[in-house]
Amino acid sequence: MSRKPAAAPKVAVIGAGSWGTTFGKILADGGADVTMWARRPEQALEIRESKRNSQYLPGINLPRSMTATPHLSEALDGAEQIFLSIPSQTARANLKAIRPLIASSEAPIISLMKGVEKSSGLRMSQVIEQELQIDPARIAVASGPNLALEIAREQPTAAVISSTSRETAEAVARLARNKYFRTFVNTDVTGTEFGGVLKNLIAVAIGIVDGVGYGENTKASIITRGLVEMTDFAVAYGAEPETLQGLAGLGDLIATCQSPLSRNNTAGRLLGQGYSMKDVVKQMNQTAEGLASVAPVLQLAKDVGVDMPIVRQVKMVLDGQMNPRDIAPHLTTDDDTPKGERTQYGQAGSGGALRRALKRTLDQFRNGGRSAPRD
Repeated sequence: MSRKPAAAPKVAVIGAGSWGTTFGKILADGGADVTMWARRPEQALEIRESKRNSQYLPGINLPRSMTATPHLSEALDGAEQIFLSIPSQTARANLKAIRPLIASSEAPIISLMKGVEKSSGLRMSQVIEQELQIDPARIAVASGPNLALEIAREQPTAAVISSTSRETAEAVARLARNKYFRTFVNTDVTGTEFGGVLKNLIAVAIGIVDGVGYGENTKASIITRGLVEMTDFAVAYGAEPETLQGLAGLGDLIATCQSPLSRNNTAGRLLGQGYSMKDVVKQMNQTAEGLASVAPVLQLAKDVGVDMPIVRQVKMVLDGQMNPRDIAPHLTTDDDTPKGERTQYGQAGSGGALRRALKRTLDQFRNGGRSAPRD
């Protein structure tokens, strides 16, 4: 007697932008039955009937096991895992609508968002915990070098699933993996989330100098010192330094800084070309989370005494207080006193740290084909 095949796990993805739709594809290609929630009915119809999301993922065919609805209740009904891919600055309002619909559910809630709330400075997992009033052990975050269009084209990549509960992280990682997408796990939610937030700010800086016309030396210097700023900040808030040297830190930083597909890089490039902040926002039809996160991150840095000169200069450019040409590595210190490369938390100089981190990241990609290992 033949065994009846197990039913595909049902998951919901809330938000049908480029990253939400791509992650829905990742899950569907991994064997899940995926229901997307799209705010606009016509977008839901296109995903459901044509298996396309032409506005955000032009030219990509979506799996047959993906569907979509404009009704939150329909998307969430029976979902075994719930993925959130909505702008960080509107997350709280969306979570208020979700809360009564999952009152009887024990499903893990996974944040695909990379931002901090402007009004409170809270990370997205903290906002989720506040608004849904659930056990933090049910919350996970996904991060890493995640340029949506590349992944939608099934170009191989790796990511990190992080939760305070190892069990939750591994359960999510088992679903969020397929032949082109590999997942690692860790329990350092703070480091994983801040890595995803902070690299956006450095990517804006890289975009600015790219728009101005500076070359690879300038960009390499900013990336290297930017990693130091990211690590100092995250460790001050309790993160493990190793997390910032992994996929959620260095890996995401490299991808976001060097790719024209990066929204934050694109926003910075427009600023470097002389466009005002208002014009940049008008030109882009997607959210560049880094622009909204600059001010709250600098306030959080000030609260713990961490200096972030690159991020500070990004804010000055955004505010129209600095010429984009003046954001450069020789300006990342406030005086001419020679300074060591060591980070504030006392690790080895960033040159050696960068080499070790690059080796670590390459090793993670090479070993990504089996179980969900620790990042």
